[in-house]
Amino acid sequence: MVGGGPSGLIAAINAAGNGVEVLLLEKTASLGNKLLLSGKTRCNITNAEPLENFLLAYGDNGKWLRNAFARFFRDDLIDFFAQNGVICKQERGGRIFPASDAARDVLFALQKELKATGVEVVTDCAVKKIITKGGVATGVVTSRGEFPASAVILATGGASYPQTGSSGDGFKMARAVGHTIVTPMPALVPLVVQEVELAKAMQGVSLKNVRLFAFACKSEAIVTDWLLAATNTKKYPQGNYLIGSEFGELLFTHFGLGGPIVLSLSLAINKALSATPAVSVAIDLKPALSLKQLEARIQRDCDAYGKRTTAGILAGLLPSKMVAPFVSLLDIPADKRACDINAVMRGRMATALKSLRFNITRSLPLSRAIVTAGGVSLAEVNPQTMESLTVKRLFFCGEVIDIAGDTGGYNLQAAFSTGFQAGKSANHLICRVQER
Repeated sequence: MVGGGPSGLIAAINAAGNGVEVLLLEKTASLGNKLLLSGKTRCNITNAEPLENFLLAYGDNGKWLRNAFARFFRDDLIDFFAQNGVICKQERGGRIFPASDAARDVLFALQKELKATGVEVVTDCAVKKIITKGGVATGVVTSRGEFPASAVILATGGASYPQTGSSGDGFKMARAVGHTIVTPMPALVPLVVQEVELAKAMQGVSLKNVRLFAFACKSEAIVTDWLLAATNTKKYPQGNYLIGSEFGELLFTHFGLGGPIVLSLSLAINKALSATPAVSVAIDLKPALSLKQLEARIQRDCDAYGKRTTAGILAGLLPSKMVAPFVSLLDIPADKRACDINAVMRGRMATALKSLRFNITRSLPLSRAIVTAGGVSLAEVNPQTMESLTVKRLFFCGEVIDIAGDTGGYNLQAAFSTGFQAGKSANHLICRVQER
């Protein structure tokens, strides 16, 4: 067993038993390093969404997980932790956390089961190579020498947060034994904008219930009417396409944009950046109102509070830290009296509120991403067993394979489900071999 993250831990637990001995090798000094950081140390283990919606959270690759989820899914995971003393709770957006809000309790439960199932753990042991003979995995080469094995499970994670041990080692080892690696890229990662001073001026502002649109064009090419009728399939004027949209929470940072809806769109944006010359986003700050309704709201405010200024009217529509930066975009004096704001100006204000625009230059690097997209090609892994279709008795689970989900517990569920399936499959395989 190579790797002591969430998928590796549950794989080791399920690979043990029935006379099968399991050795878990972890390159760092302790187990579950990235698990302890997940969910801002609260550990969002899964989500309450029904299966079909759950699969959509992984994009086109979601259907590949159907077999793994059929064997070990959300209720099974919650029951597993309950049996080990960790009661879970559900929060907004269907996110499921340990009731204690402590990732360490999740790790302790897994470590308890490791001990109960007799898994031997060796830390500070970096695996360098998978040993194969005649197309069969027969062991590993490590910093502490060679370890023979009847089967090998690779659960080394991706290449995000390398300080936790996920530094892309698994990709290199899998490639060395003949596997195709889908180019890794950042997923669930904040975005850097061209208008960095504007973002910096609003740094720390967290918005709820806004809608973010991403387009394959420069921000000035976005037509507001597109935003009002946006879908994921419609082709827009001038050959520009909508990449996607998300509704929820957004955060302004000193370099650009973060928060759940930005993270959810980041992979699609990164893919677009690698294929198109320009990507931009538009934030609908008032998605509950149409453009006409918002213009009418602004007019009512101007009529009711004629002595207020432009900034004063906007203060009723935006967080205080956003008002001055927002006014600078409007070409309307901040001290202009509301009674003197004409229809053209009101339309300009409403349009800006419905489409606050930024050009995206890049995302933060892979080392800063929550999840790595890419990895071992799904076409080369049996979805029913997690066994390699290239090397017999080699199994994969977790982030080392080409699965990346949305934020909200989807990635940990995929890690646990694929780990469970890899462990069970390896155990059954070894038991059959031993019976011969």
